[in-house]
Amino acid sequence: MNTRTLVHVIESVPTSDGAGVKLRRSLGSQRGLHVDPFLMLDEFYSDNPDDYIAGFPAHPHRGFETVTYMLDGHMRHEDHLGNRGDLGPGSVQWMTAARGIIHSEMPQQSEGRMRGFQLWLNLPSNEKMKAAGYRDIPADLIPRVSLPQGGEVKVIAGTLTLNGDTVSGPVNGSDAKRSTDPLYLDVRLPAGAYFSAPVAPGHNAFLYTYEGSALIGPEGAVKPLPHRAAGVLSEGDTVRVQAGPDGARLLVLAAKPLREPVVQYGPFVMNTREEIEQALADYRNGRLAAAG
Repeated sequence: MNTRTLVHVIESVPTSDGAGVKLRRSLGSQRGLHVDPFLMLDEFYSDNPDDYIAGFPAHPHRGFETVTYMLDGHMRHEDHLGNRGDLGPGSVQWMTAARGIIHSEMPQQSEGRMRGFQLWLNLPSNEKMKAAGYRDIPADLIPRVSLPQGGEVKVIAGTLTLNGDTVSGPVNGSDAKRSTDPLYLDVRLPAGAYFSAPVAPGHNAFLYTYEGSALIGPEGAVKPLPHRAAGVLSEGDTVRVQAGPDGARLLVLAAKPLREPVVQYGPFVMNTREEIEQALADYRNGRLAAAG
């Protein structure tokens, strides 16, 4: 067993997106600050409707996937294909923008808490121009695994093996395996408890603490990962996390790196500047999201 260590901490920074939604961004907060194939991670969390009510009106994407994970609140997705999806507490939308999609994400509440995450996951060059699609995953389809020291793990994507038992999430099953082979776990730990699980060797991995704090790495060589920060992990085949004195809630994310050039312009992520220019031209001319 080769336990991964914490090699780099990316603090989240306050920013806004859409029509003024306030959020915190770790990955993607600066140009080139990503963990291949993960491009961006946003956390949105507010009890003040002024921070989120304007939402994300219609906007385009090309070349990657967006994963929206709601903890609290109600958001509606609509797109140019006529799809409509309602995201409530604990639910996930896994959207493959690919060759192009124009969609909106608008709050369906005027008060109360809105909380969750949006992750951007790159696509390989040979998949960037395939047809767009998405999947809404209700909370009751996401497996929960109880941990021996208390707490639990929600398996959103990939598989989790603990104590000889393997649990698969609703995304990345054998029927529709993604080329990046993503692992997406939401882990909740009480104070002082630890969590250890295998992560595919060769995959890039990072953690994000959204409640409390955590210690990362093998026993005797742990490093602290502060609240609301992303922790990039070393190579290895295992991840080990121990909760701080106030417990911890964190995301565990891993995927197969693409090792391809990344050229990004706003909502478009391609491999060359020429492809970005083509995406802009297609959007201006109404061809971005056209079939074929």
